[in-house]
Amino acid sequence: MSLNRRNFLRNAARNGLALAALPTLGPALAQAMSRPQLPDYSGAWGAVPKILAALTAPQIPARDFNLKALGARGAGEDASRYFAAAVAACREAGGGRIVVPPGDYRSGPIHLASNTELHLQEGANLTFIADPERYLPAVKTRWEGMELMGYSPLIYAHGCDSVALTGKGRIDGGADCDTWWPWKGKNDNCEFRPGPNQKPARDALGRDMEQGVPVAERVYADGSYLRPPLVQFYECRNVLIEGVTLANSPFWVMHPVLCENVTVRGVTAHSHGPNSDGCDPESCRNVLIEDCEFDTGDDCIAIKSGRNADGRRLATPSENIVIRNCRMRDGHGGLVLGSEISGGVRNVFLENCVMSSPHLERGLRIKTNAMRGGEIHDIYVRNLSIGHVQDVIVINFFYEEGDRGPYDPQVYNIFVDNLRCEQAQRAFHIRGFERAPIRGLHLSHSDIAQVQSIGVIEAVTGLTTDAVTINGRQFSPG
Repeated sequence: MSLNRRNFLRNAARNGLALAALPTLGPALAQAMSRPQLPDYSGAWGAVPKILAALTAPQIPARDFNLKALGARGAGEDASRYFAAAVAACREAGGGRIVVPPGDYRSGPIHLASNTELHLQEGANLTFIADPERYLPAVKTRWEGMELMGYSPLIYAHGCDSVALTGKGRIDGGADCDTWWPWKGKNDNCEFRPGPNQKPARDALGRDMEQGVPVAERVYADGSYLRPPLVQFYECRNVLIEGVTLANSPFWVMHPVLCENVTVRGVTAHSHGPNSDGCDPESCRNVLIEDCEFDTGDDCIAIKSGRNADGRRLATPSENIVIRNCRMRDGHGGLVLGSEISGGVRNVFLENCVMSSPHLERGLRIKTNAMRGGEIHDIYVRNLSIGHVQDVIVINFFYEEGDRGPYDPQVYNIFVDNLRCEQAQRAFHIRGFERAPIRGLHLSHSDIAQVQSIGVIEAVTGLTTDAVTINGRQFSPG
C-alpha cells in the first residue's frame, strides 16, 4: 500500500471518529464538524509537523512470544508466571513481541523491558489481581508529582528504550469500590466506608519532598495506601500505547513520566474511580495523543511536570505535545494543565477534538497556585467542539493552597481559536494574581451558544477577542 493511500485511510478513520460523536451534538455544531478541513500548519502551528517528525517509533524485533505457547490457557487463571517468562524471553533474545491471544487472563504487575511490545489480540482480556501485596517490592515511581518508592504500577517500564503496549484487547485494572478506590477516603465515586486511607502517607511524602529526603528513602508502599497507576512508563524513550481499552484503574490510567517520544493512539480509557485521569504525560518531551476516547472519573488529559520542590528539583517541563482527533466524555476537565506543574509546560497544540457530557465539568483548564508555580506558555487550541460542559475555559491560580506560597505562576501566550460550545453554566473562570497576572489570553472566531453566566475574569493583561459571540451577542471584555 502506498504512503499516500495509508495517509488517506488514516485521515478517513480520524474523520470517522469525529463523525461518530456527532449525534450527541446539536445540528449546527454537527454540520460544522462534518465539513472536512485540511490542517493549516503555518505560523505558530508550524511547530506541529516538526514535533511529529521528531517522534521516533519503538523498534521492536520481529519475533513473537505467544503466551499460550508458554503454557497459559486463557481460562481466567493467574497467568503471572507466563507473563514473567515472556518478558524474560524477550529480554534474553534482545527484544520482541509478547502476544496475548484471545482468552481471559489474570496477573500481578507486568514489568516490560527495552525493545519489548505487549500485544493483546482482539478478544484478549487481562485483569489485574487486586491484592496490594502482589505489587511489592516497591519501585521508583511518581505519585501526584512526588517521587518515591511505592507500589508497582500494574504495567511498568523503567529506563527502557523502545517499549509498547498495543492491540485490540481489554485491560482491566481490577479496581472498584471494594478494592483500591476506598484508599482515596471520601470521594464522589463510592459510598464512604471508614477505614485506612492515603492522607497520612500523602502528607508525610509531601514533607519528605520539601525537606529533600532522598528518593530511595521515601518508601511508601505497604501500609501507605497510595494507589498505583494502571500504565506507567518511567524515564523511557520511544514509547507507544495503541489500540487497547483500559478500564478500572486504581489511580491514573496512563502516566508516562520523564519520557521522550511518546505516542498514544486509538486508546479507549474508561475508568470512573477517584483520580482516574485518562492520560497524564508528566515532564515528557515530544508527545502525540490522537484518536483516543476518554470517559473518566477525573481529568481526561492532564499535562503535568512535578509538584512543588520535586518539580523544581527535576526542572523538566512537559513540552512539544500534540493532541488531536480525540473525544472527551465524562471527566473533571477535557484538556487540563496542572495541578502538579512546577516544572512548567510549553508548546501544547490541541486541535479537532470533541468534548461533550452532562458530567464534564470543564473544557479547558489550567490549575496552579503559589506553591506549585510553574511557567506555562505557548498553548494553542483550535477547532474544539463542546456540547455540554459546566465551565468552558478555566485558568485558576487559586487551586488548593491558592495564594499561600512564594512561587507565582507565570502563564502567558494562550490562544484559543474556533471553539464552539452549545451549552455551559459559565463561560470563564479566569483568576490570576494581581502581582502576577495572566499575560496574553487570545480568543478568536468562537461561539458559546447558551451560557448562564459570563463568569469571572480577573488579573489578566493582554486579553483579546476577535469574532467571539456569547448568547448570540458579540463579546468584548469590559
